Amino acid sequence: MMRAILRERLLLAGLLLLALLALAGVLAPWLVDTSLAEIGSARPRRPPGGAHLLGTDTQGRDVLAALLLALPQTLWIGLMAGLIGLGVGCALGLLAGWFRGATDAVIRTLADVAMTIPAIAVLVLIAVNVRSMTVGLMALTVAGLAWMVPARAVRAQVLSLRERPWVDIARLNGVGPLRLILTEILPNLVPYLAASFAAAVSGAMLATVGLEALGLGPQNELTLGMMFYWAQYGGAVLRGMWWWWVPPVVALALIFLSLLAISAGLDRLANARLRVAP
Repeated sequence: MMRAILRERLLLAGLLLLALLALAGVLAPWLVDTSLAEIGSARPRRPPGGAHLLGTDTQGRDVLAALLLALPQTLWIGLMAGLIGLGVGCALGLLAGWFRGATDAVIRTLADVAMTIPAIAVLVLIAVNVRSMTVGLMALTVAGLAWMVPARAVRAQVLSLRERPWVDIARLNGVGPLRLILTEILPNLVPYLAASFAAAVSGAMLATVGLEALGLGPQNELTLGMMFYWAQYGGAVLRGMWWWWVPPVVALALIFLSLLAISAGLDRLANARLRVAP
């Protein structure tokens, strides 16, 4: 398995890029003076130069310092929302596909109904009714709308796997339903779940950034989406302050590029027909 992973250059490139972005955020206190990310810490509207490599915004914040502090926050939201959404969807899909009957009908109906509701409308409704939006609450909000597609996909996989001969043999040997799910069904879903995780994180992060761009994100915390919102709010484009909005857009593009490469690489590992020959 490790040899197969090492042969997937696309996967390795995506993991390396994502690790470098995460490392830049973790090492922010050692790379820049993070106090410059506070409002009024520098002269406002300064273009990139020696003192401020990426300039400053209209509120006197150093853009580079703010960017490095926003990176881990954005990655954390995407990872947590994707992990929770995929985990809940996987659990419900396993139950629906294995037990079928009334359990399947209830879970399938809930997923179908939830998918017809515009996600952005739900996100906006929640965001405007909470007293203070935080990074953790943002992750939970997005995760609550990310379980439907994994649930339907896992259910379809389980319906196929439960009819395989080895499952019938285990059932005839007296293996209980829970053990069958954990030892016979779930291990066969791991490659699919791994390939779906990067896509789930990407979708969760896209929903988060969209919400933040509308000004409904955590107002008192730095994220890439909120940086983009403040740039819009401050008229960065009209003022010609490209250094304010270009860095968060480039950072987001690099994150999505790394997640796309990881998803494609994991999909090759899970699908033998796409796997790179040794």
